[in-house]
Amino acid sequence: MPFGSLWLPVLVSGAAVWIASAVAWMVLPHHRSDFKGLADETPVADALRKQALPPGEYRVPYCADMKQMKDPAFLKKFDDGPVALIVLAKSERPAMGKSLVLYLAYTIFVSFVVGYVLRHTLQVGSIWMGRPWPHTMKNVVDAVAYGLITGAIFCSLWPKG
Repeated sequence: MPFGSLWLPVLVSGAAVWIASAVAWMVLPHHRSDFKGLADETPVADALRKQALPPGEYRVPYCADMKQMKDPAFLKKFDDGPVALIVLAKSERPAMGKSLVLYLAYTIFVSFVVGYVLRHTLQVGSIWMGRPWPHTMKNVVDAVAYGLITGAIFCSLWPKG
């Protein structure tokens, strides 16, 4: 099967996921409680501004070496709090259009990768060639497990930088 025959499903599935994601985040209520504001954000923003940190992810307390996890003084920082993950973005007004276009490109790229992998691993019609649906569902469960294992390995071995 030539990969060119998969462009339509790649583009349609990428766009469908993008639309579903937009509906999930902008229309449905289940993500509205994901983020909370600070009671008084000005002093926190001022303190972060004084650090002049570049965009990135920061942890408080930060553990540079796992040996610190045996140090009672370091562990006390966790007890005393706060324990935080801080994500700093570039200081600019949000550009919703740019973000939406980049996310659409991302969902299409993911669909392309899925199509590419399937193109090289499945035969045309292999799901519907008389195989019982319970067998197909078992294979889907296996595939999800394999994907989770792969994701976990990538997360644990991803280069730090």
